[in-house]
Amino acid sequence: MRMLIKGGRCFVDGRLIDTDVLIKDGKIQALGKNLVAEDSVDKLIDASGKLVAPGLVDVHVHFRDPGLTYKETVETGSKAAAHGGFTTVGAMPNVDPVPDTPEKMRQMIKHNQQTGVVHVAQYSSVTVNRQGDQPVDFQAMKDAGAFAFSNDGSGIQTAGTMYRAMEGAAKVGLPLAAHVEDNSLLFGGVMTAGKRAEELGLPGAPSVSESAQVARDLVLAKATGVHYHICHVSTKESVELVRLAKKEGVNVTCEVTPHHLLLADKDIPANNSYFKMNPPLRHEEDRQAVIEGLLDGTIDMIATDHAPHSRKEKPQDDMRGAANGITGSETAFEMLYTKFVRPGIFSLAQLLNWLSAVPAEEFGLDQAGHLEPGKPADIAIFDLNTERKITEDSYLSKGVNSPFTGQRVYGTTDLTLVDGKVAYSRNGEEE
Repeated sequence: MRMLIKGGRCFVDGRLIDTDVLIKDGKIQALGKNLVAEDSVDKLIDASGKLVAPGLVDVHVHFRDPGLTYKETVETGSKAAAHGGFTTVGAMPNVDPVPDTPEKMRQMIKHNQQTGVVHVAQYSSVTVNRQGDQPVDFQAMKDAGAFAFSNDGSGIQTAGTMYRAMEGAAKVGLPLAAHVEDNSLLFGGVMTAGKRAEELGLPGAPSVSESAQVARDLVLAKATGVHYHICHVSTKESVELVRLAKKEGVNVTCEVTPHHLLLADKDIPANNSYFKMNPPLRHEEDRQAVIEGLLDGTIDMIATDHAPHSRKEKPQDDMRGAANGITGSETAFEMLYTKFVRPGIFSLAQLLNWLSAVPAEEFGLDQAGHLEPGKPADIAIFDLNTERKITEDSYLSKGVNSPFTGQRVYGTTDLTLVDGKVAYSRNGEEE
C-alpha cells in the first residue's frame, strides 16, 4: 500500500520544512515535493496547515497490565498514547507479576505486541519483585527483550544494591532508570513541605528526599560507568547536581514531566488528589529550575509518567490515602505547546526534539524518533491552530485523573500512524 502525506510542515533532522511524505508498505519511502502523482497512491492525506512530526517517544508510562487492569490495559494505554501523538512508549514494571524473569519478560512483550496499537518497549525490574536487594539476571533479561531496567515507583534504598545494579546494567549496556526517593526523608508527607502544605493542613515531605538519592547515585554512576537515567527530576538541587555531574563526565541523562514544568505547589487549588503525584509538585523556584535545565541541556527529555488510577483510588476531596500519579499521554503535547511554544518560551523544534529524537537516541530506540526514508512510518499529525477544551469524555485511557481537564489548548492530534497504519484518528477514520 502506498500513502502520501501532502502539504504539511514536517519536522526532519531537527528542522521544520515544507515537504511531502511518501509511505510504502508501512515504511517511509521518500521525503520531498512532487514525489508521485496523487492519483497513483492508495491513500492521500492532506496535511495543509498541519504539523507532521515523527511519532512522539515517551520512555515512562504505566500501563498496569498485567494484574492491575482495572486501572489501565496495554490496549487502553496504547490507545491513549496514540491519541497524544506517541508511537513508541516504555512501560514500567510495577505490575503484577513483576517482569523479573526472562519467562515473564517474554510473556509481557508478546502481550504488548498483540494488544498494543503503538510500539511498547518493556522495562525489566532492577531487583526481584521490584523490592529488596536481590538483583535480576541482567543479561538474561536483556536477552529476553528488556530495553532498560527500572524499579520505578520505588527508590532503591541501599547504596550497595544500587551499586551492584549499576554494575549489572553497565555490563550489558542498557540504561538504569531510577526513581530517586529516600523513604527515610518522607515523614508521611503527601505533598511538598512548605507554605502551601501548611495552608492546606496537609503533611509535607521535604524535597531533599529526592536530591539526597540523586547525589548518592551520581557518585555510584561515576564509579560504575553505567548509563544512569533519572526519572521525573523535580527539584532545583537535583538539576544542579546533574549539571555538575555532566561537567564531570558522568554518563547521566534525565527526564522531566509535563506536570512539573507546568505546575508548582502554589497552583494546587485545594486538597485535591488529582494534584497528588510522586514526586510531588514542588515550589515555583523548582519549576523554574527544571525549565532552565531543559533549555540549557541539563535535562535531556520530557516523559509523561502516565499513571492512570480508578476513581476510588483518587477521591478528589483528599490527598491522604489517595494513590500517587496523574494521566499524561493524551495532554502532554498540547499542554506544552500551548503553555510554552505559543508564548515563545520553547521553540517548536526544541519541544519536538525533547519528545522524539532525544529519548529515542538515548534509549537505543533506533527505529523511532525521526522522519527518515527506510524508517517505520510512525507519524503524528497535529493541528496547531484550532483550540479545543480538554474534557473527561475525550480520554481514551481508563484513567481520568488529570488536573488539566478543562484547559483550553492548541496542538491536538489529528492522526497517528504506526507502521503506516492508523492508530488514532480524530475523525474516527480507520485503516
